[in-house]
Amino acid sequence: MGKTPRNSSTPARTRALLAAFFSPEDWGERESRLAEDRRLAETAGAEVVATVVHRREKPEAATLFGRGKIEEIRTLLQDVGAELVLVNRSLTPTQLRNLERAWELPVVDRVQLILDIFAQRARTRESQIQVELAQLQYLLPRLAGRGESLSRLGGGIGTRGPGETKLEVDQRRIRRRIHLLRKRLEEVERSRATQRRTRLRRGVPQVALVGYTNAGKSTLFRALTGADVLVEDRLFATLDTAARRLRLPSGRTVVLLDTVGFVRDLPTFLVAAFRSTLEVVREADLLLHVVDVSEDDWEEKMRVAEEHLSALGAQDIPRLLLLNKKDRLPPEKWPTPAGLFPDSSRAVLLLSATDPHDLARLRTELDSFFARAGTVSLEAPPPPTPPA
Repeated sequence: MGKTPRNSSTPARTRALLAAFFSPEDWGERESRLAEDRRLAETAGAEVVATVVHRREKPEAATLFGRGKIEEIRTLLQDVGAELVLVNRSLTPTQLRNLERAWELPVVDRVQLILDIFAQRARTRESQIQVELAQLQYLLPRLAGRGESLSRLGGGIGTRGPGETKLEVDQRRIRRRIHLLRKRLEEVERSRATQRRTRLRRGVPQVALVGYTNAGKSTLFRALTGADVLVEDRLFATLDTAARRLRLPSGRTVVLLDTVGFVRDLPTFLVAAFRSTLEVVREADLLLHVVDVSEDDWEEKMRVAEEHLSALGAQDIPRLLLLNKKDRLPPEKWPTPAGLFPDSSRAVLLLSATDPHDLARLRTELDSFFARAGTVSLEAPPPPTPPA
C-alpha cells in the first residue's frame, strides 16, 4: 500500500498501524471494538493506514503478541509507511519497551491514546490538572528506555500534556510534580464542594446527563438549555462539566449538568483523577442516562456505562433511560421498554435530541419526577444482560 495523498490545506495526520489483540471472549465484539479504536485514533489526529488483528487464548507476558505476529506487523509497518503503532489494549511497561524495540517505532496503547485525547480536550484549569496528573501517573513506570522513541515521534500523539521534556526528567521530580498537582486539585475540589453546598441550600435539584461517549449528551444539553456548548460527532467532545439552569413547564427550576462520557476499559486511576468532575454524578438527584440506539452495540455500551456508574457509587440514584437518536433508525427498529425490561416497568424514554416534541415530553417527564419526589421515585434499572 502506498502513502495516502494529503490535502496541503489540512494538517497532516500521523500514519498509524492499529495492532488489535483479542481473546476468544472478546472475539464476537471485534468489529464494534475496532470501529471504536479507529474513531479514537481519528479523534487523536491519526490516520489508521492498516489494521492487524491477533486472536490468542492468552497474551504473551513480555510482548502481548506472539512472535510470528510481531514479525508480520514489522514487515507491514514498512510497506504502509506507518509512523506509529496503536495497540488496542493497555500495555505493561515491559510490553511497551519490547514492542518499541521490535518495531523501531513509537507504540501508543489504548490508555495513552485516551489520555492524549483528554489532553487535547481539557479547557478548564481543573480538567488540565486532572489530565496531567493522570498522564504522569501512567507514564512514570514507563519512562525507562522511552526517550529515543519519544524523540522520534516529535511531540505528537501520546506525548501531549506533560510534554517530552517533563517525561525525561528524573522520577523524583515527576513524583514532586504529581504531589503538587494533587494539592492543586484538592483546592479546586474544595471550591467545587462549596458551590455544590450553595446549590443544595437553595434547594435547586440537580440532574446529570450521563452515558457512553458520543451518545448525544451535549446535543441534548444544548437543545434543552440553549447553552453554547461544544457539540461534535467525536469521542470525548466534552471533558469539562457544564451546568445550566433549566426551567420546567410547571415553573420549577433544576440544574442540568453535562458530564464527560464513559468508554470501555477506562482504567481505575483515570476515573480517580477525574473524581471531582464526576462527583456531580454521585450527588445528582436524577441521572439521565443517554444511549445512542442507532449503534449496533448500544446495549453493550449501556451496560459499560452502568458499570462505571456503579463504580462511582451512583448505582442507587434514580434515573431515566433516554434512548437517543431514534431519527437515525426506521420506526420498526425502535427499541421498546417492554423489550428491554420485560419483567417490570422502567423509566425509559425513546427520543431524538433534535425533535422539539420529544424534548417537550422529556421536560414533562422531569416535571413529573420532581413533583413525585419524596413519595414515588424512578427505579434505577439494573445493568442489562449482555447480548449472547
